[in-house]
Amino acid sequence: MAAEIWRRTLLEVIGRLGGAATAYSALNMAGLLATPTAYAAPPVLTPASGNGKRVAILGAGIAGLTAAHCLSKAGYQCTILEARARSGGRVWTIRGGDQIAETDSTQHVAWQAHRDIYLNAGAARLPSHHQGILGYCREFGVALEVFVNDNRAALVQFDSQFGGKPQTARRLHADLRGAIAALAAKSAPADEAVQSMLRIFGDLRRDLTYAGSSRAGYAAEDDVPGAANRSGRLQPPLALDEIAGPQSIRMALALCFAELWQQSPTMLQPVGGMDAIVRAFDRAVGGMIRHNEEVVQIERSGDGARIISLDRSRGRPSALEADFVICTLPLSVLEHIPADFSPALNHAISVGAKMYFPAVKVAFEAPRRWWEIDQKLYGGISWTGRDITQIWYPSHGFHGEKGVLVGAYIWSNDPARRFTAMAPAERHAAAISDGERLHPGYERLVGPAASVAWAKIPYSLGAWIEWETISGARQAEYPTLLAGDGPFYFAGEHMSYVTAWQEGAVQSAHYTVSRIAERVAATNK
Repeated sequence: MAAEIWRRTLLEVIGRLGGAATAYSALNMAGLLATPTAYAAPPVLTPASGNGKRVAILGAGIAGLTAAHCLSKAGYQCTILEARARSGGRVWTIRGGDQIAETDSTQHVAWQAHRDIYLNAGAARLPSHHQGILGYCREFGVALEVFVNDNRAALVQFDSQFGGKPQTARRLHADLRGAIAALAAKSAPADEAVQSMLRIFGDLRRDLTYAGSSRAGYAAEDDVPGAANRSGRLQPPLALDEIAGPQSIRMALALCFAELWQQSPTMLQPVGGMDAIVRAFDRAVGGMIRHNEEVVQIERSGDGARIISLDRSRGRPSALEADFVICTLPLSVLEHIPADFSPALNHAISVGAKMYFPAVKVAFEAPRRWWEIDQKLYGGISWTGRDITQIWYPSHGFHGEKGVLVGAYIWSNDPARRFTAMAPAERHAAAISDGERLHPGYERLVGPAASVAWAKIPYSLGAWIEWETISGARQAEYPTLLAGDGPFYFAGEHMSYVTAWQEGAVQSAHYTVSRIAERVAATNK
């Protein structure tokens, strides 16, 4: 009950600060929205039970690839239509030499071609409890490594606190725990066990007061314990009211982020980029994919469906007849495709299309890994109240020559819209200006930039859906889409309670595959 009250309070305060979209984005990214804990394992389908039934799958993102993989094993004849020249959808790894096409600009990525030089523009981390997507990594032999989501050497910076000077997460965590433990000790019963617990928890003195801790780190290299007579010198503790300060809600989110359900260790990433998962799926179902095939019309055809598509490389239209259709296209894209859906379904799509979040990432290739060499930062995330929101330090390529730094990951509504409205060069300059607050001399430390504003990426038009931003949409429109319409079914992260994550796409595909299999089994009786 207390947790639910805290969740509602946090939602209300963030909502007042940045609006409903910001509130739900923050809670969704933190894993604080309602999420079923049950893992939807791949459905067990009887071999050959598909009996050649034709399934058109619209979109070769993770949901579409998962559905094709499951259904084809059971004898379904699957065809995936994908408008892009690549599979993966919003699982997109960008490397040197790539192009980033937005609706009003094209960037040429001038990075070195190297295995460690890349940006996961969309999905970038895998929680250990996301066993759906991790199960496919295991099945396909996709090598994984640790993603450092939490680094106590990372920084937290707000202009209105500590004179705008960034503080290490280590110091903020330690001094906050110490202050809270000391407050608790004043009202705790005179119980030796309780007092011992609080003393250890907060690193309190014998009199149960807090006067600083080695957990907070040391101010400078010369203050760190070392050889001979270097015993170490502690920093003075930061006061509780200073830590809370004017940005108390954002400070709390930064400090508890890695303790939340979707963000807690151990986090993982595929070796060499998130698209390693996509390549593995491609090897499994690649013969079923028709790339550069843009869906332009969706029709009913008897009890089945007809999909009209345009070969973007040749400009030729074609028609695909199917018994079933699994549409995994984002609703923001589907809204613009003429379709023979029921009025209720068209309305649900129209409502859902308005709720896609315009996340932005900006990344820089750095000529040297200064965050490791100069600041001892090996992976992790720094936070700021500036528009860039977060800076990510790479969790791979340690001690290499170069690296790619995520100089902005923006998942707050107003800053995301401001950055989306900018031309790429303006975004990159703004990210450098904000990054200067955390790392003085930042402009000289970073090199060629690349950015992705997901609201401007064709065939995506948004990063993920935020169902709760329109009151009642999850309760009204979502069930309409979940029910489907004749031969039409829907899958994708937007058809789950694990939105913004690959796990949602996988589990929604499993659910839809099961429904089609049950329907076919019933007609075969």
